[in-house]
Amino acid sequence: MPRLAKIVLRIFLVLALALSVMALWKREEITRLLAVNSLFSEDKIVYNFSHMDEAFLNTPVAKGDGPVSELPKGTAMELPASVQDWIKERDVTSLVVMKDGQMVYEDYFMDTKADDLRMSWSVAKSFLSSLVGILLEEGTIASIDDPIIKYAPSLKGSAYEGATLRNVLQMSSGVTFDEDYLDKSSDINRMGREIALGGSLDDFAASIKDSFAQPGTVMQYVSIDTHVIGMVVRGASGRTIIDLLSEKIIKPLGLEKQPYYVTDGDGVAFVLGGLNLTTRDYARFGQMVLQDGFYNGQQIVPKAWLRASTKATANTKEGDRKYGYQWWIPAQGATEGEFYAHGVYGQYIYFNRPLGVMIATNAADRGFKDAGVSASNIEAMRAIARGL
Repeated sequence: MPRLAKIVLRIFLVLALALSVMALWKREEITRLLAVNSLFSEDKIVYNFSHMDEAFLNTPVAKGDGPVSELPKGTAMELPASVQDWIKERDVTSLVVMKDGQMVYEDYFMDTKADDLRMSWSVAKSFLSSLVGILLEEGTIASIDDPIIKYAPSLKGSAYEGATLRNVLQMSSGVTFDEDYLDKSSDINRMGREIALGGSLDDFAASIKDSFAQPGTVMQYVSIDTHVIGMVVRGASGRTIIDLLSEKIIKPLGLEKQPYYVTDGDGVAFVLGGLNLTTRDYARFGQMVLQDGFYNGQQIVPKAWLRASTKATANTKEGDRKYGYQWWIPAQGATEGEFYAHGVYGQYIYFNRPLGVMIATNAADRGFKDAGVSASNIEAMRAIARGL
């Protein structure tokens, strides 16, 4: 073999060996990144949304050793035909309906099961809002008008330096952040890759330097605001979100199955959308909220906070749906006491206080951003509520 050919062969073998070693070293990160890239594919999305622990770093949220709280059965309802069509059209995977504290409907679709731990997406934001209300009452956080950097000094010099806790609760920080889930180069998808590769979301938030508006002047939904709320909670308390949520909300609720949080590489909870529970356990949280924070024999979240946080207080655009402190209010025809938690791809906890109705539903709807879908989802849940 000619000398040059031998040299080339040796270089090739060395490179091949180096690549093999790197592949083994980074195998877990590569596996997670591949999983993220196929997370929403048509043939995998339903399975993935019930098995997010296979794609991301995660940490269990202790549910305690207490008894599981009861979801008493009421008179079973029959769904209107329009709602049955909606379930098929919107790839609904689970549906639990509560009326006056009793479960009147429960079913699972698309080969999912009752004990699946389902990804919350942005429904998790409303859990964090409830935790903020508890810490305010306890005095751990002095005021929602405190500046962010009082509790999260690492954000000095970032776009968040002039914002208050109220601003980020109302999605009104004014920071520039692209929330387009369907654009692979958007900020929200870059953040997803950061999590998959074990990066730090605190560093990600601190790296945001640009703003499009003064804090508090414009409501524009940017999920990184919720991560900043988490930074405030951690800074004020000196504890992790996972431990706080377990102690203050999850254990008192008496859940049936231990939930978990998707985390970043620092073990920090992905508070803007990484909580995973069964649909029945979402319903337990929802019933607590419907009952003004009282559930399982105790006041878990302050009534005054829940009433304040579910009111339309953010400076939204005319005709848009309304926003409170990490809770949504319908754009059209909302009655007093009608509000909801909402996550992408069709996750909802819907409330109608006057009718005593709470609905928890999960989905894997790849068409969630199509025109009119969000409004049609609310109309389907209103149809259920009216039917009761």
